[in-house]
Amino acid sequence: MAARVDHLVTSGTFSLDGQTWDVDNNVWIIGDASEAIVIDAAHDADAIADAVGDRTLRAIVCTHAHNDHVDAAPALAERTGAPILLHPDDLPLWKQTHPEHAPDAELADGQVVSVAGVELTVLHTPGHAPGAVCLYAPALSTVFTGDTLFAGGPGATGRSFSHFPTIIDSIRTKLLTLPADTMVRTGHGDSTTIGAEAPQLQEWIDRGH
Repeated sequence: MAARVDHLVTSGTFSLDGQTWDVDNNVWIIGDASEAIVIDAAHDADAIADAVGDRTLRAIVCTHAHNDHVDAAPALAERTGAPILLHPDDLPLWKQTHPEHAPDAELADGQVVSVAGVELTVLHTPGHAPGAVCLYAPALSTVFTGDTLFAGGPGATGRSFSHFPTIIDSIRTKLLTLPADTMVRTGHGDSTTIGAEAPQLQEWIDRGH
């Protein structure tokens, strides 16, 4: 069976800088009938494990370490034996949520994560968080952007560890270079495409923001 993308929405809270918000998170599962990876183990390890089913979980990939994207990662890892992968620049954020449980391996720009015959290339896209990454799967015409790019624009940069000029530069150099029909599967909310987001993003870039 060819690789497919499964989508799960989980609900919980996001906390940073002394504030807490209710959030719904997109959890993405890429694989076939026998194996899979999870992108962003958010809120509910049991629901994610049920969606994976009896497939072998090869990895739990974190697009960044805000608590709403990683809060269920250790429990899911313990249940499945899958390693947790995180860019090292996000370790300070990770330790705010999981001080006693370190990730199992590091993500690096250009690294390839493979599952079910599909290669996902890690794109380091700091700005929303220092170690934020996107994962580009050309065979699926898809990029998983976490909170770097949404339908309607870039991710938030008004809190600790974030920087607006940096996220715009990441989007300009790593995402706007992808084919226009590339599906953007985000950390929250609806999916979009690179082509749909490009005009507004290019306006910000041209204005020097």
